[in-house]
Parts: sequence; C-alpha cells; structure tokens
Amino acid sequence: MAASLSPDVEAVEHNPYLETIFAPVAEEVTVRDLAVLEGAVPRDLNGVYVRTGPNPRFMPVGRYHWFDGDGMLHAVHFADGRATYRNRFVRTDGFQRDVAAGRPLWRGIMEPLRDNPPDSPEKDTANTDLAYHRGRLLALWYRCGKPYALDPVTLETIGVDDFGGTLQCRVSAHARADEETGELMFFDYGMQAPYMHYGVVGPNGTVTHFVPIELPGPRLPHEIAITEHYSILMDLPLFNDPEAARRGRHKIVFDRNLPARFGVIPRHGSSDSVRWFDAEPCYIYHSINAWEDGDTIVFDVCRVGKPQPAPTHTGPLAQLLSYLRLDAHVHRYRFDLKSGQTHEEQLDDDNMEFPTVNRSLAGRCARYGYTMHISPEATLRFDGVSRYDLEKGGNRTHWFGPGRWGSEVAMAPRIGSRSEDDGYLVSFVRDEREDTTEVVILDAANIERAPVARLRLPVQVPLGFHANWVAGNRLPGASA
Repeated sequence: MAASLSPDVEAVEHNPYLETIFAPVAEEVTVRDLAVLEGAVPRDLNGVYVRTGPNPRFMPVGRYHWFDGDGMLHAVHFADGRATYRNRFVRTDGFQRDVAAGRPLWRGIMEPLRDNPPDSPEKDTANTDLAYHRGRLLALWYRCGKPYALDPVTLETIGVDDFGGTLQCRVSAHARADEETGELMFFDYGMQAPYMHYGVVGPNGTVTHFVPIELPGPRLPHEIAITEHYSILMDLPLFNDPEAARRGRHKIVFDRNLPARFGVIPRHGSSDSVRWFDAEPCYIYHSINAWEDGDTIVFDVCRVGKPQPAPTHTGPLAQLLSYLRLDAHVHRYRFDLKSGQTHEEQLDDDNMEFPTVNRSLAGRCARYGYTMHISPEATLRFDGVSRYDLEKGGNRTHWFGPGRWGSEVAMAPRIGSRSEDDGYLVSFVRDEREDTTEVVILDAANIERAPVARLRLPVQVPLGFHANWVAGNRLPGASA
C-alpha cells in the first residue's frame, strides 16, 4: 500500500515533531540487498532488528503531540551477509477507521477528548514498544491498549492478540518477555480502582495469572521489570490531574510530597503478596534490568529527577517541548527483602535514556547496559550510544557524529556467541545534514570503534521510539 499524507482543512501549527528528521513517511516499502557504505554485513548476524515509532497516516488536526502518531514499524532482516529493509503501519482499529473515512477522526492528547469518537475517546496507535512472544511481535501503546500481533519478518498485522480469549484488560506499553520460561509479564492501569492489574501470559499463549494491584489513586506507570522469580511494579507520584480529566483534558501533575513506591510481587503471587518499597520521589520511563542478589532485588533504571519541568518555551506547544527534554541518569535501587529497606544511588551523571541489555539476560544479572545519550537539542535526539558497565561503573560511548541522530539500539548476539557482549548493536542513524538514513552495526564489545558496517537506506526513517532484536533461530519456522 502506498500511503499518503493528506492535509486537513484545518491548518496544522508549526511543530518540530512533524518536520525534518521527525517528518512522517508516506510509503510502505521493501528494499532488498541494502547497499554497503562501509565494512561488511557480518555473516554471523542473523535475525531482525525492528523499531517502532509514531507516523501519522493523515496530517494531524490541532496540536500534535509526538506520542499521537500511528504506529509504524521499520525493520532490517539480516541473513547470510545480506540485509532487507521493510516498513509497515500497524493496522490498528483506529488506523483502519481513519483510512476508511479518508481523514483523521481523532485529535491527540493535547486536544479535548470530547472531539473524538465517543466509543473510543483516545486513539490506540500501538506505536510505543514491541515485545516478542511465541513467534509474534506485539505492538503496544503507552496509555495501555490492545496488543496487536505482527509477523516479525513481513511486518504484516495479524490482528489483536487476546491470548486465546483470556485477556481481561488492556496491556501496558512495556510488557516483559522471559526468554528462559517463555512467559510474558504485563500490567494495566486506569482511572478506576484498584487502578492497576498485573498478569502473566504463559508459554501456551494464554493468561495464566491475573491479579488486581491496589494503588492509593490513579497513576501513570510506564514500565514493569522482572527478575527470575519476581516482577517489579511502580507507583510513582505522577498522575493525570483529576479536575482536568473531568473536563476531558489531559494534564499531568507530579506531587513531590509523595514517595516513589516499588511493588515487588512473586511472579505468580497474589495481590496481598506485594511488598512495597519507598524511595525518593521521581519518575521512571525505562528500566535497564533487574535481578536477584541473594535476599536483595537489584534494580537499575534511568531515573528522571524533574518529571514536571518548568516550561522553556512559550506558545501552544510549550508543554510538549518541555516534557520531551528528558533529564535522566543511571540509578540503582536495592530492595532488601528481609528488612524491607530501600537503598538507592545515582551511578552516573550523564543524560541517558532508552536503555537495553542482551535480552537473553533480562531478569538475570547482566553486566552491560546500552543506553542512548541525549543531546542538548530542543527536541529529543540521540547523539550517541553508551555501553555502561553495571558491575564496575563507567561507560564507553560511540558518537554518531555531527548532525547524525540514532535510534534505540538492540543487542544482537552473533551466531555462536560465547559471552554477554559477543555480538552487535544495530541502529538506524539519520543524517540531518545530508538528509539520508543509514543502518549502523557496531561491535557490542568495542562500541567506541568505527562501525562494523554502514548500510544505505534509499528511504528515510523518522526518529522514533523502541527497538527489539529477534534472533534468526527464534523466528517462526526456524530450526532449533
């Protein structure tokens, strides 16, 4: 399908998240045998690097927030030293209704909800993150929505995955897959008590565990973390302003008088088995990893100390521009399961976010975290990627270069890898000066060196959100 961006009758205000390196792309394409600009595609790199992000199908009406755009996946399939690029829209219910109408039926979160279809006041765009479970990519939405299943190679939308009819709620943006057990841990949150639910999808594809989690009030949690035997839920002092919500508007409030609370629950535990650990007030978008160290849970995150920043701009987009200027640092929590005490410390003072690890070690002790370095630009851009040593401290950084902006990396273990960092980091890199996009492959163990390979893309990839790596031996139909 060749999509087109159609201007609506209402003028769209100048918005940097609709322009230049953020500008949405119109066409869905497949490009085989990508041209190599530097180096060579490693023959021991086999699998799919896939990244999601917002890409409005039609020109938005009113004040566009970067989080509003329709979900679009961009992927590179590596095999036998060759690379194929694809991009596809996630065909959500909202996307298909817009296409049928030939125009956008929804306004975004910065506009009054009363102007949206009454049966669905907020448009679930499935644009935020990607989990891989049972041979399918699951496209997820940050406000909690329906998990949309897609083929990991063709990127074609299969449809809503209700886990064999067992799903009783929506699913959070960041569900966590455990490659060891084949389980998927998720949560849901909302404006009605008990305000959160927690669930586990088993390796058979059905919800095997589901419990309510009572919170003091509605919150806006973004993440869940897992260890081998526990899950970590978050009750953070950031929430929708109730008065604004009653008026059909979206307004965020951060209450510094409330602690940040972390709920440690056995993976298949009951509601009353949650143990809450208090910490200094903050917000957390993304965690690096968590694991068990004897009777202690170690939890490494990118901690935001100023979740409600003072506006640095004026005009209708001031709040958008201020909130997307992230100020986050690598931070460690230790939750003592015997004493109930919390110990926390900042591990680094650099501005880093969108972290990942070797996903085969998710929930187990991993030495290295890979974090995107945030540039000082007015819009959210990644000017480098760091390999942070979570055991000894310190990091090494690969800088993309002047005017070059990366996407969240995924760690791709090479075929026959023998250690945690024996593999590659893959990213899309947008060159603003040349108006080009590349696929960049880095040596994960020697991140600061020149790329192993740079591949030319004949199309643009807008800056976006989260990425995943699916190894070739885990793709549908792959031999063990």
